[in-house]
Amino acid sequence: MAQTIAAISTAPMKSALGIIRISGDDALSVAERVFCGRLSQSPREMVTGKFLSQTGDTLDFGMAVYFKGPKSFTGEDSVEFFCHGSTAVLSAVLSSLFKAGAHPAKPGEFSERAFLNGKIDLTQAEAIIDLIDSDCELAAKNAAEQMNGAMGREISSISDSLTAIAAEFYAYVDYPDDDIPETERDELCKSLALCAQKAKGLSGTYERGKLLRDGVKVALVGRPNVGKSSLLNAILGTDRSIVTDIEGTTRDTVEESFSINSLTLHLIDTAGLREAEGEPERLGIERSRRAIDSSDLVIAVFDGSVPLDSYDREILSIAEKKRSICVINKNDLGCVLSADNFSPLPTVVLSAKENKGTDELLALICKTVGASDIPCDGRTVTNPRHASTLMRAHDAIVSAAEGFKNGTYPDLCVTDIENAINILGEITGNCAQDVIISEIFSRFCVGK
Repeated sequence: MAQTIAAISTAPMKSALGIIRISGDDALSVAERVFCGRLSQSPREMVTGKFLSQTGDTLDFGMAVYFKGPKSFTGEDSVEFFCHGSTAVLSAVLSSLFKAGAHPAKPGEFSERAFLNGKIDLTQAEAIIDLIDSDCELAAKNAAEQMNGAMGREISSISDSLTAIAAEFYAYVDYPDDDIPETERDELCKSLALCAQKAKGLSGTYERGKLLRDGVKVALVGRPNVGKSSLLNAILGTDRSIVTDIEGTTRDTVEESFSINSLTLHLIDTAGLREAEGEPERLGIERSRRAIDSSDLVIAVFDGSVPLDSYDREILSIAEKKRSICVINKNDLGCVLSADNFSPLPTVVLSAKENKGTDELLALICKTVGASDIPCDGRTVTNPRHASTLMRAHDAIVSAAEGFKNGTYPDLCVTDIENAINILGEITGNCAQDVIISEIFSRFCVGK
């Protein structure tokens, strides 16, 4: 028998509604000891009633719905309570459920049971985390499509093709004296190459997919007093960073998130890069350099009203080694610099003080990181585990193809093909080890 579990599924804060989930063989009987309503008579229908303590005191008035397994999220008998969103009320109702026989759910245990009962695969389970954690519309859309099975179908398509190829190889393993016709040998090599190409292509989407999942880290860099903090404030539309005429005002990195075109930008205002004057500034510059190293995009800011100096040239050399955009700021003071000074890097001329040109900068940021080209149909890999596992599968397929082309016996090629199938099964959960499954669901919140 599946132990009956219960947990609060909504955030621990005051709200209009709060939800408690119950799942397991005794979910209905446990729920009926707490909820006074027609649950057993109306499966899959919302019913009204009141929630009681085990001593019969009324805790709240609300609604509940009963899902008879296997037609539920977990595949088991399940009940959901809809209470008022008071943390005190939710805690009291949950406590009453525990006294009625339910056990506290572990993190991710509802989703884990859904996986173990065949309601979802691992790609769908991990997409639940991504959907909950998504900070922008594009990330949420891609995660929702993955929850709908898009990624699992892509993986299964490659795996099914490999299974069919393995079956053909087995025919020659069973009859080793028969030579493989040249035309069929070529077809098998082409089929393996296509599977390898699909695996590598899918893995290759991760570079842009992680921008959906994690957002884009954008470091604003430049020597002191070129207007980095003013630019941050202009983009955000608020005075987030302190701005003065005194050089070196920013002694630490200042970070703020900002969404544009459904993509999240994590803007980092860094300390001006120069020879440090004192320990606080030195530490700030060290943090700035770490922020630059870990950034996805560098916005190199220059004072357009004066010629480039040695610090500017150092910053330009940093920009040339990263994905970067150059900003010529302070064009309200008149410019002695132009885009020619920074060619071939993309360049924007603007005035952060007057907030002129920031829209062009934001459009260029989206273009530079390729935000407009990221498909959100669920086939963009956003999970590093998926990306690395796909490349392992690719390598096993390539090994089979190269061995077969070089005259390796079919039974050895089959070993590589079956290895690739098992590796792909680690993504969907068909062949995943228990330790991998446990680690994935441990990252879930309680109640999901």
